[in-house]
Amino acid sequence: MTQPVIEVDGLTRRFGTFTAVRDVRFQVERGSIFGLLGPNGSGKSTIIRMLCGVLSPSDGRASVLGFDAATEAEQIKRRIGYMSQKFSLYTDLSVRENLHFYGRIYGLDPIRLQRRFDDVVELTGIGDRLDQLAGTLSGGWKQRLALAGSLIHEPDVIFLDEPTAGIDPVARRQLWDLLFELSGKGVTLFVTTHYMDEAERCTDVGYIYNSRLLVCGKPDELKQLPDVTPTGTQRWELEVNHPATHLQQLRSLEGVRDATLFGQTIHVLSDDATSPPTMIDHLGLPPSEVEARSITPSLEDVFVTLSRAAERGEIIEQPAVSPEPVPAEPVADDDSVPKASPAKAFDERPLQKKRGTFAGFAAVFLKEFSHIRREPATLFFAFVVPVMQTIVFGIAINTEIEDIPTVVFDLDGRSHARELKDAFRNTNTFTIVERVLNEEAFDRALTSGRAKVGVRIPADYSDRLLAGQQTQVQVLIDGSDSQVATTALNTANLLAMNLSIGRAKALADTMPVVPARDETGATALPIQIRTRLLYNPNLESSHFFVPGLVGIILQLVTLFLTAFAIVRERELGTLEQLFVTPVSRAGLLLGKLAPYALLAFGETLIVMNVMVFLFDVPIRGDIGLLLMLSFLFLLCALGLGLFVSTISKTQLQAFQFAFIIMLPSVLLSGFMFPRSQMPGPIYIATFAIPVTYYLEILRAIVLRGADLIDVLPSVLGLGISTVLILALSLMRFRKQLA
Repeated sequence: MTQPVIEVDGLTRRFGTFTAVRDVRFQVERGSIFGLLGPNGSGKSTIIRMLCGVLSPSDGRASVLGFDAATEAEQIKRRIGYMSQKFSLYTDLSVRENLHFYGRIYGLDPIRLQRRFDDVVELTGIGDRLDQLAGTLSGGWKQRLALAGSLIHEPDVIFLDEPTAGIDPVARRQLWDLLFELSGKGVTLFVTTHYMDEAERCTDVGYIYNSRLLVCGKPDELKQLPDVTPTGTQRWELEVNHPATHLQQLRSLEGVRDATLFGQTIHVLSDDATSPPTMIDHLGLPPSEVEARSITPSLEDVFVTLSRAAERGEIIEQPAVSPEPVPAEPVADDDSVPKASPAKAFDERPLQKKRGTFAGFAAVFLKEFSHIRREPATLFFAFVVPVMQTIVFGIAINTEIEDIPTVVFDLDGRSHARELKDAFRNTNTFTIVERVLNEEAFDRALTSGRAKVGVRIPADYSDRLLAGQQTQVQVLIDGSDSQVATTALNTANLLAMNLSIGRAKALADTMPVVPARDETGATALPIQIRTRLLYNPNLESSHFFVPGLVGIILQLVTLFLTAFAIVRERELGTLEQLFVTPVSRAGLLLGKLAPYALLAFGETLIVMNVMVFLFDVPIRGDIGLLLMLSFLFLLCALGLGLFVSTISKTQLQAFQFAFIIMLPSVLLSGFMFPRSQMPGPIYIATFAIPVTYYLEILRAIVLRGADLIDVLPSVLGLGISTVLILALSLMRFRKQLA
C-alpha cells in the first residue's frame, strides 16, 4: 500500500482556553480530492494552516509528503501550493507581476519560470488579463489568478481554503473543472468548503463540527452509514407546490423523524410505517398534486444527521469508513545502516534544490519596488515630506530671542532719556511697540500681553545723571515665557552695565590716574577677556537644529514606512500567503527592508542638500564618513520599524507604537534640550535611544569637522544599538501566525 500524502493523528490546536481543533485523525491518498466540510468556525482553516506549517499544533502530529508539519515545515512549503480563503495576492500588482513574483519566490530560474508561466496561464485561461491589476479582477478571475499562483512551481499537494466562496455559479463550475484536470494529472487537492454540491465532487470527504472530525470517508460510503438512515426508516422526496408552507405540517406528523427543504422539494426521513400516502393525507392535499419518490440520502442529509447527533452528545462509530493508519516500517537501530528519508516515497519528481539563507530575497525586493512604483503616497512620504519638514521646522525653530515687544513710559522726556530708549532699541532684543503717557496704559500693555517688557524712566533721570548721582530705571518683564524672560533680563542687565561703564570711562579720562589704559592711551578696564566663537560664530539656530532635524526626520520616515509596509501585508492576508512559501525568513525581511533602505538613503541625500544649500549649514567634515554612518543609522531605524511590525497586529497599533518610540527620540535625544542638564536617571536612559548617537555624529561631523576618532564612542553606541535592535526583531519575527 502506498504511503498517504497527508497523515493526521490526534491533531489539536488550542488558543488559550479555546480549542479550535480537537483530536483530529485522517489520511489523504495521492491524486485524490479530499474535501473537508463544516460550518464556519469549525476549525477547517486552522487544520490547513497547521498542515502548511504556519501554525504549530498544540498536540498530536501531522505529516505532508512524509515531512513532519511541526518540525519540517520548510521542506513542506517547497512542495505544496496554497490558496487562502480570502484573495491574498497583491492587488496593486498586475496578473503577470504576481505570477512572476511567486515563481521567483519558489526559486524558478528564468527559463523554467517562463515555461511554468505559460503553462498556468493556459491552464487557467487568464492570458487576456496579464497586464490588468489584480485588484480590478472580478471574483472568479481572482480565484483563477490565485490558483495559477499556487501552481506556478508544480506542487505535489494544493491546499484550497474555501476556493469558491463569494463567486458566481459559472465561475464555481469552471474552477472545479480546473481542479478535476489537476487531479487527473496526479496532483493531490485538499479543499475546504461548506457547499454540499462541492462535497459530492470530492473523492473523499471529512466532516468537522465544533472542532471535532465527526466522520471521514468516500461520499457513497458516508451515505450508507447506518446512523444516517436507521433501520426501520426510509427517505422520501416530496415534490409539492409551495413546499415551505407544508414543512411544519410534515414535521408534526407522528413517524416523521426529519423534514427539510431541498430546493423546490421536501426531503423526509420517516418510519417505514409512515408512507407517502399517510403524509399526503396529513397535508390535506389531493394525491395528484404531490409526487413522492424514494431516495438515497444526500451528503447534506449525512451532515445534518451527524451535526444533530453531535449536538445531542452522541458519537457515531464508523470503523469501516475511516482509513486505517499505515504502520511504519521498522528501522534498524544499527547506526551503520543508512536510514531512509521519511519523504523518500515522494521524491520521484524533485522540484528544486535546497534553498539558501537568503532564499526569496530577490523576489521580495523586486516586488516591493513594484509596490512603491504604484504607490505615489509612499514616494511622497519618503521624499517630499522630509524636505517639507526640514524647511518648516528649520525656519520655525529659532532659539535666538529677538524683537521682544516693549512698552516705554518716559516721565523724563529729555535727551538722556531718549539716548536710553535708543540703547534699548539698538540691542535688537527689544522692539519698542508702544509709548504710553500714564500708569494705567503702562499696566494695561503688560497685562494684555501686547508687550512682554515695560521700561519706566523716572522724571528725575537726567537730573540725577548730571548731578553724578545713581539713578534707577524700572524694567518690568513678563515671566510667563521663561526663555523670553531670561533673555530680556540678561540683556537689560548687560545694557545697564555697558551704559554705566561708558559714563565711568568718560569721567575717568579727565583724571590723572586711572585703573588701566589701552595701547592708545585711552582709559580701559584692567582685565580684558577676548572670546572667539568656533563653528557657529553668528550663533545661528539653524546650524544647531537643522542637523538634528535630519536625524529625527530620517528615523520618523523609515520607522513608519517599514512598520506599515509589513503590518499592512498582515492585515491584507498576503503575509500569510508568503508564510506558506519557501522564502526564508532572512530573504523575506531583507527583501522588504532593502528597498526602503535605498529610499531612505536617497532621502538622506536630499535632506542634506536642503541643509547645505537652503540653510547654509556647511558640512565641515568628511562627507563619505557622514554618509556611511548615516546608512548605519538607517539600518537601525529600519530595525525599529521591523520591531514595531512584530508587536503590532494592525496599522493603528503600528502607528501608536511608532509614536511611543518617536516621542522620547525628540525630547530626550538632545535634539531640543541638552542631555547634560537632565536628571541622572533620565540622562542614563538617553543612552538607550539610538538617535542620540546619530545626532552626536551629525553635529560633530557637520559643525565641528570631526573625524572617525572623534566620534568613535557614538559610532560604537549606534553600532551596538543597531545589532541589538535587528537581532531582537529577527528573533521575534516568525514565519508562523502564532
